[in-house]
Amino acid sequence: MSDLDQRVIVPADSRDALDVAKGEYRPPSGARRGWNHPAVRIVAGLLLPLLILGAWQYVTTSGLVPPYRLPAPASVVTAGVELAQRGELWTHVAISVQRVLLGFAIGSVIGLAVAGIVGLSRLGDVLLSPTLAALRAVPSLAWVPLLILWMQIGEESKVTLIAIGAFFPVYTTVASALRHVDPQLVEAGRSFSLRGWSLFRVVQLPAVIPSVVSGLRLALAQAWLFLVAAELIASSMGLGFLLTDSQNSGRVDRILLSIVLLALLGTLTNGALALVEKYLLRRWT
Repeated sequence: MSDLDQRVIVPADSRDALDVAKGEYRPPSGARRGWNHPAVRIVAGLLLPLLILGAWQYVTTSGLVPPYRLPAPASVVTAGVELAQRGELWTHVAISVQRVLLGFAIGSVIGLAVAGIVGLSRLGDVLLSPTLAALRAVPSLAWVPLLILWMQIGEESKVTLIAIGAFFPVYTTVASALRHVDPQLVEAGRSFSLRGWSLFRVVQLPAVIPSVVSGLRLALAQAWLFLVAAELIASSMGLGFLLTDSQNSGRVDRILLSIVLLALLGTLTNGALALVEKYLLRRWT
């Protein structure tokens, strides 16, 4: 029997469900589209937080965990309302958001520039990569005493620490992507007389846009992580200050409030960056 006779004829509406040639199951295209619907993703994403909130409410109201260790969700909301009525909550939020955005912007721009040098230049790779790899291993809190010594305790030291945190994800991701751009694409561009900036803009940049966006999203998450360390530098405002001040005063409700606000703000800023990602991918890919 010939190979043609051995072929299995699969109905068109079943080809998404089963790859006969490879013997692999594939979800139907309709199912994939359903899970990618924004409303479905939002509802599915809320399930776990709601379960956590329900479990939190249960263990506090049932007495399994004493209130001084874990206050009820209503106590956390009350603490937030009290701070908001005094005008303190929005000040803490605004100061922290400002520091994160400034540090993220500065660190990302420098990270992209250095990634371009390292990723596109063999000399830059040899000269800079070992030193940057060593600096990347330094913990965030290790920078605090040095920044206080150099920049005192003003905003500059805090923003600089956040910028350091945002720099490395962008640099690492983009430099690696530039080094691994398909050589055939580069040669094809050169065959059309593309050199320097033209080659980078037409060939290399579109190839690394997904990596650039991934690096920026990682950098933004890292900026929020470095925020708390930055606001340990003799700060009197910000969510990091609220967190540490609440620890010193034993206000567990405010500690949880700070954590929830940091999580919410991180999610909102990441969502905004996701919109930018969609635009860039449509524009460049």
